[in-house]
Amino acid sequence: MRDLHKSEVLGSKRGLGMSWRPQYRSSKFRNVYGKAASREHCFDGIPITKNVHDNHFCAVNARFLAIVTESAGGGSFLVIPLEQTGRIEPNYPKVCGHQGNVLDIKWNPFIENIIASCSEDTSVRIWEIPEGGLKRNMTEAVLELYGHSRRVGLVEWHPTTNNILLSAGYDYKVLIWNLDIGEPVKMIDCHTDVILCMSFNTDGSLLATTCKDKKLRVVEPRSGRVLQEASCKNHRVNRVVFLGSTKRLLTTGVSRWNTRQIALWDQEDLSMPLIEEEIDGLSGLLFPFYDADTHMLYLAGKGDGNIRYYEIGSEKPYLSYLMEFRSPAPQKGLGVMPKHGLDVSACEVFRFYKLITLKGLIEPISMIVPRRSETYQEDIYPMTPGTEPALTPDEWLSGVNRDPILVSLKEGYKRNSKIVFKAPVREKKSVVVNGIDLLENVPPRTENEVGQPWSGNGNGNGIWG
Repeated sequence: MRDLHKSEVLGSKRGLGMSWRPQYRSSKFRNVYGKAASREHCFDGIPITKNVHDNHFCAVNARFLAIVTESAGGGSFLVIPLEQTGRIEPNYPKVCGHQGNVLDIKWNPFIENIIASCSEDTSVRIWEIPEGGLKRNMTEAVLELYGHSRRVGLVEWHPTTNNILLSAGYDYKVLIWNLDIGEPVKMIDCHTDVILCMSFNTDGSLLATTCKDKKLRVVEPRSGRVLQEASCKNHRVNRVVFLGSTKRLLTTGVSRWNTRQIALWDQEDLSMPLIEEEIDGLSGLLFPFYDADTHMLYLAGKGDGNIRYYEIGSEKPYLSYLMEFRSPAPQKGLGVMPKHGLDVSACEVFRFYKLITLKGLIEPISMIVPRRSETYQEDIYPMTPGTEPALTPDEWLSGVNRDPILVSLKEGYKRNSKIVFKAPVREKKSVVVNGIDLLENVPPRTENEVGQPWSGNGNGNGIWG
């Protein structure tokens, strides 16, 4: 018999009715189950990074899987074509231009062979992966972006605009880069400590952040104005995700009793969470993932092997527990396949790529809606964002908002984007945003950086060594 899920026990006490009678809720996602890929469909022999930074270290799209690897001297990551499953040779070529550990990687949502990386060497880099993957080590990025004076922990692409990239550094700043010109064009400077997580809403007009200063913020990214702010005294926030277009946010964090907890918020009023829900007493971070097409929320614990999933509703109780995918192998991080890369013929609604460090293994896990019919299941695949941007950088920067351009998955969506990345030519050595030269105004070192020598290269760019 399975252990009673804590939220099931707590649910009735709080009037949440979490899942005492799930069989009477008419939900098409009630029986969704997780299916791990067989060994030959996994990626094996991968020296996954041992870095303790709380990122996923993995990015996936319909063509490639990228994994940050353990490497001596500098930082590197692997890029493997998806069909190349099985054992990866130790001398498989890597992307290895960074001088410090790679902390985050993200694929461009509109150009499937362009990937952004950021590193402890203070740079953000844009890489163009050749057709069919790497044949030799890649050390030259198409763009090297210097604007942060500390290591850079996060990168995030804009969801509807081509060539807009955000980066968050240990200098407590978020820079908005226009890759058409290869320059930072805006700076969000409202954080007083390290930024832990960034999440855009559906049209990219709002940015939610969590920060080590224990605050949850909703920011207007172009002006940098903080629209809403919550000081989370009883719920120490770690991760945040916008719940599609519902005007709600979900955070994961730690309660005052050190239990793992989630909270649901109204983006227009962060004075109090709508609900707080205890999950369990484990200590690893909870990664939240939201699927706007099915209104499903997935919670994956770092360092354990479980993925719980819920359905999100617009009325109370807001959150209905569905089930839990269980596995004894702990996950370090998880990549998520974009919708247009899923197998609609198998009724697959979500796919994780699970990093199992101890085995050097990446294991795909498919979330499947059981259906008897072989035909296309219209009701579980609404129109969904494709690979075409809705805006140019100039349009978005001038204040225009536009929803993503939607596609149907019915024909097994395979439209290749016609956009090609053109790297701008740049000369400038100083980086001025909001009237501040970013490389001259260096904040004090964080505690992790104290005691590490700085090796500069004479123009304000350098690394902690």
